[in-house]
Amino acid sequence: MSTKFIFVTGGVISSLGKGIFAASLGNLLKGSGLRVSIMKLDPYINIDAGTMSPFQHGEVFVTDDGGETDMDIGHYERFLDQSLSRANNVTAGQIYWTVLSRERRGDYLGSTVQVIPHVTNQIKHSVQLVSTQKEVDVVVAEVGGTVGDIESLPFLEGIRQLAIQEGRDNSMFIHLTLMPYVEASGEVKTKPTQHSVKELLSLGIQPDMIVCRTGRPLSVDIRQKIAMFCNVPPEYVIEGRTRKFLYEVPLALEKEGVVELVARRLHLKLGERQPSNLTSVVERLREPKKGAISIAIIGKYVKQHDAYISVHEAITHGGIANDVKVDIQYINSEDIDSHLDLTSFDGVIVPGGFGERGIEGKIKAIRSIREEGVPFLGICLGMQCAVIEFARSRCGLDGANSTEFDGDTVHPVIDILPDQKQIDDKGGTMRLGVYPAKVSEETRARRVYGAELIYERHRHRYEFNPRFRENLEEAGLSVSGISPDERYVEIVEVPDHPWFVGVQFHPELLSRPMRPHPLFQSFVGACLDYRARRTEEREDVQAAAAEPTRP
Repeated sequence: MSTKFIFVTGGVISSLGKGIFAASLGNLLKGSGLRVSIMKLDPYINIDAGTMSPFQHGEVFVTDDGGETDMDIGHYERFLDQSLSRANNVTAGQIYWTVLSRERRGDYLGSTVQVIPHVTNQIKHSVQLVSTQKEVDVVVAEVGGTVGDIESLPFLEGIRQLAIQEGRDNSMFIHLTLMPYVEASGEVKTKPTQHSVKELLSLGIQPDMIVCRTGRPLSVDIRQKIAMFCNVPPEYVIEGRTRKFLYEVPLALEKEGVVELVARRLHLKLGERQPSNLTSVVERLREPKKGAISIAIIGKYVKQHDAYISVHEAITHGGIANDVKVDIQYINSEDIDSHLDLTSFDGVIVPGGFGERGIEGKIKAIRSIREEGVPFLGICLGMQCAVIEFARSRCGLDGANSTEFDGDTVHPVIDILPDQKQIDDKGGTMRLGVYPAKVSEETRARRVYGAELIYERHRHRYEFNPRFRENLEEAGLSVSGISPDERYVEIVEVPDHPWFVGVQFHPELLSRPMRPHPLFQSFVGACLDYRARRTEEREDVQAAAAEPTRP
C-alpha cells in the first residue's frame, strides 16, 4: 500500500487545537492497525523553537535526537505513545536555510532561486522524508498558523503540489475551523467557516473534511449548510466540540466515525479495531477513586501555562496511575514571600527555565518545603536551585549560586558545562537529547526506576559542580544518579526527607498517559501519602481537643 498523506490546516483563528486533532487522529489510525507518523510544518523563520520565549511559544519539546521542537510534538508523542525525531518538526527557517546553503554551494546550476519551485520542493521533500525514514502507512502533517497568513503560503502551495504528485487517492485535506456562537441571536455561525474554506479554495485546495471547533452540538441543519457551501459531503462535516479532558478528544472523534471516513476517502485497509487505550484513562480522570490532591508548580512563566504543558500532563499521568485527581496550582516565583504557606499543598514541583528572574523565590520556596517535609520534585533548573539552597542552608556556603546568575560567586555549586564555555551561538548548542545515567543502589531513585541504567532527555548548559560534591554529601545531600563517565551529576535527593528528588534532565518529556513516567508516578503517590498523614494528624489533634479534661 502506498503511503497516505493527511494534511491538517486551520482557519479563522489560531490556537484552535490542530495539534490535538492531529494527535487524536494519529491515535485512532494507529489503534486501527496502521503505522502512523505525525509532523508539524511551522511557518516561522526560526530554525527551531529553542531560542523562542515561552511566553510567545510555550514549551520547547526535546526529542531523543536533540531536536528542539514545537510543543505539539509532545502531544503527538503522548497520543501515539511513540518517540519522534527532529525531522517531525519542520520550520520555514530550516527550509530557507537549506535552500540558501545549496545556492551558495552552486547546487542549482545558476538557476534563479525562487519560492516556486525551490522552496516548495524542499517542503515536499521534508514531508516525504518522514514517510521514508521508517515504513509508515499514513503521515499526518499539520500546517501551523492560519490560512490567510502570508508566511503560510509556501507551505500550503507545497502540500497542494504534493497531493497532486502523490495522487488524490493517496492524499487528503482536513480543515479545522471555528464555529462561533453568538449569544445575542442564540445562533452558531457558519460564515467564518465558509470564508476560511473560500480562502483555501483560492489557493487551489479543496478540503475533504471540515472539523468544526465548537462549544455546542452541531445540528443536522448546520452540517448540511456547511456541506452545501463548502463542497463536502454532509458526513464529512465533523463536530469538534470542546471537551473537559484532553484525552476525551480521540474517543469523541471515534464516535463521529472519523477513522472510517478517512479510510473511505484514502482507500485504507483498516485492521481489527482495538479498544482504545484511552478509555480507562478518561474513566480515571472522570471518577478517581482516591479523591484529590493539590500540587503547586513554582515557575517564572506561569502566566503562560503552555510553557509547562509537558510537566502538567506528566502530573496528570501520575494522578491517573494513582487513581487520584490532581489539582494543579501555578505560583509565580517572583511572588514568593515569607507569608506564603506551601504546606497547604500536597507536593511542589519547581520546573526548568533560564535566567536570574525569580530564582531567589524558588530557592526560598525549596527551603520551606524541605524543612517542612513537603514532597518535592526539582526538574533541571529546579534541581539546580535545590542544590544552591542546600549549599547555603546546610553547608554554610553563604552566597552559593550558579554562575548563570552570579558570575562572581565564591561558591559556584552550579557552573557552565566545560564544553559550553567557548560557545557563543545560542541555538541548538546546549546538552540536548537522550543521555544515559547510572542510578546508585539503596537510593530513592533506584527504588523509583527499578533499574541501574536509565535514559532521559536533557536540555541545559549548566551543571552540578563536582568540586562541591563531597561537601554537599557530607551535609546530607545524596548524589543518586551520575552519567556513566562520571562527569555529570544527574540526580540528587535528601534521604532524611519523605520525598525530595532533583533531576538534571526532563522526565516529563517521556511521560505518556498509558505509561506514566516512574518519577511522576512515585511523586504523586508520595503526595497522596503526605495528604493522608496530614489528615490523620489533624484528626488526632481534633480528637484530643474533644476529650473531656480529667480533674
